[in-house]
Amino acid sequence: MLRRAARLWARLWAKPAFRRAPSASADLALVQRRHHESEQRFRALLESLPRVAVQGYDRDRRVIYWNEASVRLYGYPTKEAMGQLLEDLIIPEAMRQPVIDAHRAWINEGKEIPADELELRHRSGEAVPVFSHHVMLGEHTASPLMFCVDVDLSDQKRAHRELAFATHFDRLTHLPNRQAFETDLDELLEHCRRQGQGLVVLYLDIDHFVEINDALGYAQGDQLLIELTRRLRRQQRSCDLMSRVSGDEFVMACPEIAHERDARALAERLRAVFRQPFLLDGGERVVTASLGISLFPVHGMSARELIRNADVAKNRAQLDGRGGLQCFKQHFHDELMRQHRLAEGLERAIANRELSLHYQPQVSAVSGRIENLEALLRWYPADGESVSPAEFIPVAERSGLIERLGEWVMEEVCRQQAVWRAAGIEDLRIDLNLSGRQVLAADSLERFEACVMRHGLRPQDVGIELTENVLIEADDRILAKLRLLHHHGVRIAIDDFGTGYSSLSYLKHFPVTALKVDRAFVRDAPQQPEDRAIMEAAIFIGHRLGLEVVAEGVETGEQLALLREMRCDLVQGFYFYPPLPAAEVFPLLVASSATPH
Repeated sequence: MLRRAARLWARLWAKPAFRRAPSASADLALVQRRHHESEQRFRALLESLPRVAVQGYDRDRRVIYWNEASVRLYGYPTKEAMGQLLEDLIIPEAMRQPVIDAHRAWINEGKEIPADELELRHRSGEAVPVFSHHVMLGEHTASPLMFCVDVDLSDQKRAHRELAFATHFDRLTHLPNRQAFETDLDELLEHCRRQGQGLVVLYLDIDHFVEINDALGYAQGDQLLIELTRRLRRQQRSCDLMSRVSGDEFVMACPEIAHERDARALAERLRAVFRQPFLLDGGERVVTASLGISLFPVHGMSARELIRNADVAKNRAQLDGRGGLQCFKQHFHDELMRQHRLAEGLERAIANRELSLHYQPQVSAVSGRIENLEALLRWYPADGESVSPAEFIPVAERSGLIERLGEWVMEEVCRQQAVWRAAGIEDLRIDLNLSGRQVLAADSLERFEACVMRHGLRPQDVGIELTENVLIEADDRILAKLRLLHHHGVRIAIDDFGTGYSSLSYLKHFPVTALKVDRAFVRDAPQQPEDRAIMEAAIFIGHRLGLEVVAEGVETGEQLALLREMRCDLVQGFYFYPPLPAAEVFPLLVASSATPH
């Protein structure tokens, strides 16, 4: 198309032969006028193309035509460009002689200049990327003309550069991304193999970074990442690699380090960059990070394997609290895989109805009469032995399945309570445990209340148990909903009392009706004066605040006698009943309901 346009323009540029024979004929005048109008329209078309620069050159490569797009593209006004040599205007120094030779070869030998992408020169000296197409007219005459049609590729080149950058680098920190880091690390590992060198990979994860984003905003979170990158770069040697592999995670690879003690020394230097607080939102904020270490060749032979194992070690370090540091050990990975399989199995268990509820009675410490039940989740896989809640509940918390489990428990408790009420068991409450993640989920407490109502139950028929830490971390919205449930008659107990924050002042602020003293104090109270004092104080304070007190884990007569002496209200444990299936609990409830209060 460009070739046809250029040839048409050249024909218009050259005066037609019939113009050399003047004629007074009206027909000829009409043809000339139309031809002139056509020429003007085509000139206007060329001038109107914003990205198509057209230049004409004579046999000596001097400019004979320079459209407005050429002015914008190369920076030379038309008057200044006219008569100038092509090579003096827009051809870079290294290309000048090849361009001259190519032009001469076309004129003298008929060798066309192929269309191609070129980088020509702007008046300012900057490079101008173009797709250049050339047309030679009158090449076998004494006055050949060459026309260059150049399409501006600046936007395309910029887009390609941006795409290449986005493909290999992190936009915020300008560090290589994970893909580029893996490629570079595999090359570095090949060098280490040839040289017989070791290498360490360190995986760094900012602790609770989401809290910074939530509290201060994403802009301040970005500022922290930029400042941390600066600090880490100051620790980086020229031979080291570094990457931001995800939102708040960085990885470094450092060759010539083969032993764990040297790797730990390097990790300590990285941890030191956090000793100075970060200036965020006009104030100083102390930030920590957890680190994991893997070593080549001990912990992996490829980039992907070493990064994965350092990540596993980092995850294990996070279990130790803020600022943890761990070197990879194979059993970390084995445990991670076991938990992964557990999570997959647990998800199938929900669909395959492998879950069930057992109910453990809470009995009067004085009479032994069953007063309430606690619903406890059990998992009996179809293809194996039962899995302990102590094992699968933490997995459910980490994998995000806890909300689905909680919904199932809520529905099953309400269904079972409705069945027992229909059978005449009326003065009985079933308590279920709500996890912190479940409570924090949107509308979870509303769904609990709706579930109770849907099964035709009263608010006092189903209670909830929360840990101290859940209440401490609850926001105003959640506390307001808990107060509303309490106002409606729902019983709310603090589970595992004494093992969390244990700030007694908060009890008056939360809508709780009962305290459940943790089994650890009950177990050791007969022999440990300290545990006995804590348990006695909890019972005393609970009663002074008008709360019901339940002791968990009662297993011996000695423990029961002590709790009776302290006037504990209810006890729960194997001394009376273990957790039992609904079918085995029902006869106990019938017998207990027949016992007078």
